[in-house]
Amino acid sequence: MSRLKNWLAAFAVYRDRRVLAILVLGFASGLPLALTGQTLQAWLTDSGTSLKAIGLFAAIGTPYTLKFLWAPLVDRLDLPLLTRRLGRRRGWLIFSQGLLLLAICGLALSDPGQALHITAFWALAVAFASATQDIVIDAWRVEILDERQLAAGAASIVFGYRIGMLVSSAGALYASAYFAWPVVYLGLGALLLLGTLTVLLVGEPPVRPREDAERRFAAAQAWLDQRPHLGGALAKLTAWLYVSLAGPFAQFMSRRGWVAVLLFVMLFKLGDSLAGALATSFYLKLGFARQDIAEIGKLYGFGATMLGLFLGGWLMQAVGLYRSLWFCGLLQMGSNLLFAALAMRGPVLWFLALTVGVENLAGGMGTAALVAYLSALCNVAYTATQYALLSSLTAVARTWLSASAGYLAESLGWPLFFVLTTLAALPGLALLAWLMRPGATTRLVEKSP
Repeated sequence: MSRLKNWLAAFAVYRDRRVLAILVLGFASGLPLALTGQTLQAWLTDSGTSLKAIGLFAAIGTPYTLKFLWAPLVDRLDLPLLTRRLGRRRGWLIFSQGLLLLAICGLALSDPGQALHITAFWALAVAFASATQDIVIDAWRVEILDERQLAAGAASIVFGYRIGMLVSSAGALYASAYFAWPVVYLGLGALLLLGTLTVLLVGEPPVRPREDAERRFAAAQAWLDQRPHLGGALAKLTAWLYVSLAGPFAQFMSRRGWVAVLLFVMLFKLGDSLAGALATSFYLKLGFARQDIAEIGKLYGFGATMLGLFLGGWLMQAVGLYRSLWFCGLLQMGSNLLFAALAMRGPVLWFLALTVGVENLAGGMGTAALVAYLSALCNVAYTATQYALLSSLTAVARTWLSASAGYLAESLGWPLFFVLTTLAALPGLALLAWLMRPGATTRLVEKSP
């Protein structure tokens, strides 16, 4: 009976003020993405921009993939006035959101039909400011929560992120039928003030000792002191840059089994990513109508993903990090077999709904557990930098490792292909078993549920 009470009590994590704040910040994080992507494409098309030029705008998203390059500045640099009055994380959040609002206003007031290069400049500024905001939000989220709240925080931020993307994509397209594009962009920019208000209302993460960074700085300074020709302000700047740029990598690589940890991060969702890479093409070739795919594969699937994120956060609160990773990993693996069964059954609507529901539920739970694991890996001395690096590795399975999905499906046929995607989950689970073996130095210390 007490065990059941503990499981029910785990739902209370979603009433925590910090978790609710993360939901709003997730919304602020997801909102700008479509403004430089699909929504901007629609505006450019309406303005008569050529397809070649629109295609080049895909490069606007580069700051999102390179954000780890300036993440060390977010980790180590204090902002005048803002840091002293609000703290480092909240100060950077207000600063990045101010830049983002300015960039969105600039983009809204540009005219792609008359000065496309000005539109491109402001779109790039939006992407840069948005990527910077993401760096700070992730660091704030990791530092403000207790370990057992990390999965709930992960679920909340992804949920808010998806809602933000939905508003700035589908919502913007709907609004553009009634208002001019500049008005639509200014209206969406105003919604970011919800994130700014949240930042002002919530607290700064507790200041924790940064022993690793302080030790590395002292060692670098001592090395420079022995070389008088490198003294003075230049020596301090060199030591600071060493700690900021090399420190996050050196600290992570000092842990036992760090290579296995990185491989696990890349492979945990490999089977899930391989199966999802061709999902729409699979449904079409199997004979499902486009309307059925839209209603079941997209809308129903979206709801199942959101539920999975919620349950993933609750599960970690109830049973702990490693048990959650095991449960979610096995569920992700098993859900791929439903695709194989669907391939053999043919276009049966209720079985499509079952397959999509289970697959998206498992994927959402797995995402919440994995993001919680990434958060727990980060050293408090380098939270922003290490999380930016680790999160970029999770995209490897979704992009590079899933690129061969089409070749495999064509060679093996759908049933065998999905059996193969099920087996592709085994390396990640094997690494999980090795990392969490009792007494291993690679096992993170976690509180008992």
